[in-house]
Formats: sequence, C-alpha cells, structure tokens
Amino acid sequence: QVQLVESGGGLVQPGGSLRLSCAASGSIFSIVVMGWYRQAPGKQRELVAAITSGGTTNYADSVKGRFTISRDNAKLYLQMNSLKPEDTAVYYCNAKTIPNYYWGQGTQVTVSS
Repeated sequence: QVQLVESGGGLVQPGGSLRLSCAASGSIFSIVVMGWYRQAPGKQRELVAAITSGGTTNYADSVKGRFTISRDNAKLYLQMNSLKPEDTAVYYCNAKTIPNYYWGQGTQVTVSS
C-alpha cells in the first residue's frame, strides 16, 4: 500500500502563488501515475494535473500555463502561479497503482482578496 501526506495549502490573493507538496511512502515502486485533483463545494472532483512514471504530463485546460506538476523521487509537487478565485478548492494528491488508487487527506486552497 501507499501513504500520501500533503502540505502547502493556504490563503492567497488573486495573482499570487502556492506550491503544494505530497510525500509518498510505502510501496512507491508500484506507482505508475501521480496527480493532483481538486473539489470545490457542490462540484465533482476533477483532475488538475498528472504525471506518469516516465515524466509525461497533462493538465486541465483551466490551469494550463499557470500550474506545473513535477516529481522528485517520492515527492510530488504542484506549483500554482497566477492564482484565480475559481482555483479555490480542496486539493488532493493521488497515486495510481494497478489496480488500486490512493489518496492524500486533502489541503485547502483559498484564493481571495
């Protein structure tokens, strides 16, 4: 199994930046994809960005050019720049194995003046 611990959420003003971190432990050799999801109140959880073990990335259209996903061994990062109020959500780290998914506890990101 895989354990995920997230950090880095908080309150920022529009146009500001945050970096989210996710530390993975356990059977990390079995992870094939890691990603960041977010969920705002009353909305479905959506994929923000993902990265494969080979380094291939993909992003939601709403964050392209502003967010960057990266991985350093067992740590996953999401650099968020030019933040907008509509980015406000709980952000979750996800790790995919075959056939299981693992989730972090979530971290709140609030973008407001």
